[in-house]
Amino acid sequence: MFATIINKSIVQGIPLLFGATGEIITEKSGNLNLGIPGIMYMGGSCGVIGAYLYENAVANPLPFLCILIPLLSAILGAAIAALIYGFLTITLRANQNVTGLALTTFGIGFGDFFGGSLTKIFADGGNLSVKLTADYFKTTVPFADDLGAVGTIFFSYGFLAYLAVMIAILAAWFLKKTRAGLHLRAVGENPATADAAGINVTKYKYLATIIGGAIAGLGGLYFIMDYTGGSWTNGGFGDRGWLAIALVIFALWKPNIGIWGSFLFGGLYIAYSYISGLSRSAVAIFNMLPYVVTIIVLILTSIRNKKENQPPASLGLPYFREER
Repeated sequence: MFATIINKSIVQGIPLLFGATGEIITEKSGNLNLGIPGIMYMGGSCGVIGAYLYENAVANPLPFLCILIPLLSAILGAAIAALIYGFLTITLRANQNVTGLALTTFGIGFGDFFGGSLTKIFADGGNLSVKLTADYFKTTVPFADDLGAVGTIFFSYGFLAYLAVMIAILAAWFLKKTRAGLHLRAVGENPATADAAGINVTKYKYLATIIGGAIAGLGGLYFIMDYTGGSWTNGGFGDRGWLAIALVIFALWKPNIGIWGSFLFGGLYIAYSYISGLSRSAVAIFNMLPYVVTIIVLILTSIRNKKENQPPASLGLPYFREER
């Protein structure tokens, strides 16, 4: 029972980890991208579209392409959405909060339109499914079933789950140990000073926003391929995009803390399903727990006021080079 709960918590947490890692990288450049929910939604929908078109274009789909095509489709769709956000906020200096919220609305509408259109036109029985592709994504370590609880907790996931953890670890190493990571953090803290030191502020902001968006898009792909088994449903992603943003605060803008934080959030998100007899109101309260925990962490870090636990100083502020 315990191993199963841990397993389900991790499965629920992986989309949040992708989204939070991508947003942390973006925010380290000083850009507050509230469009992450829409970007994750677009990543999932583009991945499904790519998988569906390939599965139905050839008689015998190749496993390698069944994985590669939706993977690239999700990354490309999410990166384009992030590029739109970057152009509006970095080049045109539009308000980051408004632009992010607009992007979330656009991303959800994009996914519902194209996913819903494919469902109505091509799906059998009212459901759009790419089960063949999803089975490849869900393939686990062959010996996982032979290891009992250890296999259930550590080895019973598709490759995207391990990729999410690896990306978070690499992101933490990049931000702490590399010159480029130092430059990125400098841009987020004080872009004017970074610019005066010869750092290309615009380049770092664009790269962080696009790469962060691409990583977040993989969270949507994981949800569709691993969690739902390749079945598309409009609105099925729920509030996971907003949970990913909450996780950024909980993790104190540190990708390595985001790893276990995502598993905690995943466990809190499904805790109600292991308690029988709960009313609808009680279930709603349980669903609020990740946000409540985030608020508590935010209050505690604000009281302690340690600089390393605070967001980048220029987060959400446009940079006007001529005012330097």
